[in-house]
Amino acid sequence: MKTAQDIILKPVITENSMDGIANKKYTFKVATDATKVEIAQTVESLFGVKVEKVNTINVRGRWRRQGMHAGYTAKSKKAIVTLKKDSKGIEFFESMV
Repeated sequence: MKTAQDIILKPVITENSMDGIANKKYTFKVATDATKVEIAQTVESLFGVKVEKVNTINVRGRWRRQGMHAGYTAKSKKAIVTLKKDSKGIEFFESMV
C-alpha cells in the first residue's frame, strides 16, 4: 500500500507551471509507477480539492558529464492536475503568486 507521500514527491516550481495556476492547473513530480487515478485520489485527499483531470509526462534521463565521468540523470514523471471550476485552490501554490 502506497501512502500519499510515496505518490506525490514534490511540487514543480517553474515559470510555466506558475502560469497554469490562473487556470487551476498545478504541477507535481510524482512516482514513476503512479497512475492517473492514484494521483487524482491523492491530491483530493491531501489538499481537500476536486480534481477534473490529470495529465502525466514521463521525463527521460539526460546525458550529463562531470569531468571524466559521464552518465544519465534519473528519469522521472510529472503530473499536471486540473481542478474543477467550483473547487478551491491549493494554498501552497496560491501563496507563491
